[in-house]
Amino acid sequence: MGDIWRMNSHMEDVIKSYKTLTKIPSITDGRLNNNATRVTSRWAIRNLDKGKQTHYLVDYLLDDNLGIVSQSPFGVDISHEILTAVSPKETFKAVIREAKDDKDGSKKKFFLEVWSSAGLKHSIDLNALDIHGDVYADAEFGSLDWSSDETNVVYVAEKKVKKSEPFIKRKSVDDIITPASRKPEPGQEHLYRDDWGEQLAGKIETVVVVCKLPEETFTVLDFVPGGPGQVRFLPDGETLVGVTWETKTLGRLGLIYCTNRPSFVFCITFTGTFKILSGENKAVRSPRVAPNGDLFWLQREAHGPHHACHQLVRLAADDVKILLDSEDEEIDDKLVSVVVDIVEKELEISNGVFYGIYCGSLPSKCFSEDSKKLVFSTQQQNEIRSYVVDTETRKLVDITNNRKALGSTSVLCVQSDVILASFSSLTTPPQLFASKLSSMVRDGGIEWVRVSAPAEVPSSVANAKVEYMTLKSDAQAPVSSFTAIYFGPDEGKVYPLVVWPHGGPHSAFSNSYSLEAAFFNLIGFACLLINYRGSTGTGDASVFYLPSRIGSADVEDCKFATQKALDQYPIDDKRLLLYGGSHGGFLVCHLSGVYPDLYSVTVARNPVTDLASMSNTSDIADWCAVEAGWPFSEEGPLNEDKLLTLRRVSPIVHAQNVLIPTALMLGSKDKRVPYYQGLEYARRLKANGVKVIVYMYEDNHSLSSVPVEMDNLLNAADWLITHIKP
Repeated sequence: MGDIWRMNSHMEDVIKSYKTLTKIPSITDGRLNNNATRVTSRWAIRNLDKGKQTHYLVDYLLDDNLGIVSQSPFGVDISHEILTAVSPKETFKAVIREAKDDKDGSKKKFFLEVWSSAGLKHSIDLNALDIHGDVYADAEFGSLDWSSDETNVVYVAEKKVKKSEPFIKRKSVDDIITPASRKPEPGQEHLYRDDWGEQLAGKIETVVVVCKLPEETFTVLDFVPGGPGQVRFLPDGETLVGVTWETKTLGRLGLIYCTNRPSFVFCITFTGTFKILSGENKAVRSPRVAPNGDLFWLQREAHGPHHACHQLVRLAADDVKILLDSEDEEIDDKLVSVVVDIVEKELEISNGVFYGIYCGSLPSKCFSEDSKKLVFSTQQQNEIRSYVVDTETRKLVDITNNRKALGSTSVLCVQSDVILASFSSLTTPPQLFASKLSSMVRDGGIEWVRVSAPAEVPSSVANAKVEYMTLKSDAQAPVSSFTAIYFGPDEGKVYPLVVWPHGGPHSAFSNSYSLEAAFFNLIGFACLLINYRGSTGTGDASVFYLPSRIGSADVEDCKFATQKALDQYPIDDKRLLLYGGSHGGFLVCHLSGVYPDLYSVTVARNPVTDLASMSNTSDIADWCAVEAGWPFSEEGPLNEDKLLTLRRVSPIVHAQNVLIPTALMLGSKDKRVPYYQGLEYARRLKANGVKVIVYMYEDNHSLSSVPVEMDNLLNAADWLITHIKP
């Protein structure tokens, strides 16, 4: 299929390529049972007929050497399970299930189920209780955890809002005699309430909910300030820890993809005790409790770039207990010790180089049996790599599964000193591996045993060339190096090149399986995945280099990477294709305007085109200020010089120079980069005689729902191929 782009009629084969790749599943989660003899893995696959992902379960039984004894004969559909948790002694499994309301299909219903080996023990209609709103299952707030005695479960939900009604409304006799505490509050039905922004629309105020299962009674712990989430029990079974984010009445900033939001780790008891465990001016996430009761979490300074390097810190179990017994509400910062510190550039470890922690969360279970080792995964330049850190000596060891092939290793679970992880690369779909901590050799490394085989991919993908490029754009700059990944057909011909910078800008591409990248390969394109300066995984100095330099340093890095790829690989220099979304869209729009004769065609997905106008309507107004070079503030008078600076670093200032055909893929529900950014840019191009097309989808910033992904990816391929045909 490698020459599809050369065909006179190409769409039939393009569609066939996409359908082939949608049959390849991805791993979403995995856990080990208490004695590490059973793997329960969760997978997702695109279901084109249903127009959504189908989630399913596959179990594997392991012997003492981690070899497979047996596995499930078939996958089990679990698409309606949004949260699950197995109790500590494995007596029960709790499930929160989402379903459509039979009376109103636009509304959701939630059920809490508890299963044992004998069958269904509890099934509770949470909507019927009318004590809270929707249950949260997202990565920011979502929680479901058991107490150590297996009698309580905790989860997070939307706070119940008191009903409202118009000031003037005819009432029934029953309404007149309703107690005052239950009467609707007049005139409040149109009150504006900020939510948590992109992909968290409608999520406004969270509460912690505890269910005592023997009596099926519920307690709403609504005294935690801010927006609590990520809650779990401490070993005593009566104390909860979690994260809560600061909230504002107006002007709340978006949360997803933003690890910089002011927040703190807290603990609470059923009796109403509330304590703060982390320091001031911090952004925290992912609290994890070791078997000995010690508490670990990730933290960085609040504000600044939306993602950056994190510390891994610890608070000893004894110190938590002392605080709970004291009258102090906040803990002494000195009691929180740093296990892994922020890395400015790089750190030599026993078996390699370490660039710091950038992961969004730690594995749900990440500790050795003796609590002395913690296992985690994080972006490191062009890969996701995995590490074991000794929590006492702070020694780090790289345990990435890359002895046989380059790729990315993500730890899913640690139980009974066995590690379960997924491995994939641009040429190899995800597969499960297991290893024993005891197999870790002194100078680093670990023995991995494959649990599941990867799905079969077309030979052009499996045999493609993947190479890491280490690049230096400006030797005089305080940060001069960056990386890119070349992914192209392993043949001698010259190929069109997709120049593809990532979004963020503080994120990174990794050598892990990607349907998009495989799709471009299958239709005959090579890809250049650019981790320009400002990307994560290369030290915190790289992240902080880009603010005040966007629209220049990142653009120059992409141009420099393009030229180096032309020098090193079999690329057709007359067929250089620009493709990117969000900040990647910002960059490809810049490149097409600054270098109008170098590139051939552009596809931009929800691109940032004008920071000046975006700063007033995006859910991340702070992003515009920070990336342009100053701290975010909405206080005081408007600063016209700053507005002018925002405009000057934007792609729209180069719109009059654009010559190449440009397609824009926009989401009408995008709260991060509102769709008018793309429309404004399209109007400018059209007025200047540029061939332009706009696709508008009823989706959010990611454009990732199955029908939308299908349409925008196929239309992107059609647009690119049409404008480079011989």
